Amino acid sequence: MAPGAAELLATAGARVNEGIARIPAQIVRRALESVPKEFFLYSRDGQRAVHYGGDDVHFDPGSSCLNILDSTTGEPRLAKASDLAHLVQLTERLPEYAAQSTAMVCDDVPQELGDFYRLLIVLWYSNKPIVTGAFSGPTLLAMFDLLTADAGGADKLRARPRAVFDVCPSPPLNWSDSASENIVQLARAGVPAEIVSMPLAGATAPVTLIGSVVQHAAECLSGLAIHQLAAPGAPIVWGGAPAICDMSSAGTPMGAIETVMLDLACAQVGKHLGLPTHGYMVATESKHIGAQAGMESATSAALGTLAGINMISGAGMLDSLACHSLEKLVIDAEGIASALRVQRGLKVHIHRLLQTCSPRSVSVETF
Repeated sequence: MAPGAAELLATAGARVNEGIARIPAQIVRRALESVPKEFFLYSRDGQRAVHYGGDDVHFDPGSSCLNILDSTTGEPRLAKASDLAHLVQLTERLPEYAAQSTAMVCDDVPQELGDFYRLLIVLWYSNKPIVTGAFSGPTLLAMFDLLTADAGGADKLRARPRAVFDVCPSPPLNWSDSASENIVQLARAGVPAEIVSMPLAGATAPVTLIGSVVQHAAECLSGLAIHQLAAPGAPIVWGGAPAICDMSSAGTPMGAIETVMLDLACAQVGKHLGLPTHGYMVATESKHIGAQAGMESATSAALGTLAGINMISGAGMLDSLACHSLEKLVIDAEGIASALRVQRGLKVHIHRLLQTCSPRSVSVETF
């Protein structure tokens, strides 16, 4: 844990010894009282585009992928900056995606510039809000500078944030120096943070699904405590990318129904607390586009939508989040459109029917 985060907890009354913090319940309760129950992300033109809160549901492509499925060979290869630009341009034209993401780690960009350059590409080619993240404190500050320039000033960025930043604790129950530093910096800048807790049932978390849900809650609550101590009232999201562990391969089957159940249960805890929510779904462990990828992705898109998860990440990804595909991004948009249509439900416009009928012509058969 970064010294600044440890100092915040210690000053508030937590026992901190050798980097381990024991956080009293009253600190967590105060954090839950001060955290906003909703907030908005804005498009470049200043319009509200994403509502974090209630049962509103939005989708964005998966993030931070190393590979892309080559459209010519049909095989995965390392992603390049041009691939990210193509994905951003495609996402911009698909209305099913309310937000962009910094979707790929570009192999042809120096590592120390990677976070900054991925965000720059999205800002170049898109007007939508952005789900992003930083792997270190210095690059986070550089990304703030980019967003501040795009917004026209720090005050405008705080008033109308365009991006939300994923921040990931390391399971089990560990906030690394970079993650805890980032969550403090995000709070103080007023830029929305999104906790993405990733318990892996049977590996870095209890093997039972409910045990992993409990660990997810503990990691999120500890992050909320640090965040709200840094800046009470700063916006933050109860999110995650939990999964089960395949004991035969040590893999993470992101399309398995148990993984989907973990996402739904973790989000249900956040919604019970009245917090904005996020989940990592619309995914598959299939390595190629086909029946398995379509079935798994569409199933989780529908279930996540019906659960009212505010932001659902993961569309377009294959091989348990290891590979992006432009073709799958389009196919997933169809499944997302169907899920959102189901959420809207049926509407019976009786008043319109009555307006078109005279009183004598209305009968039981009319309805």
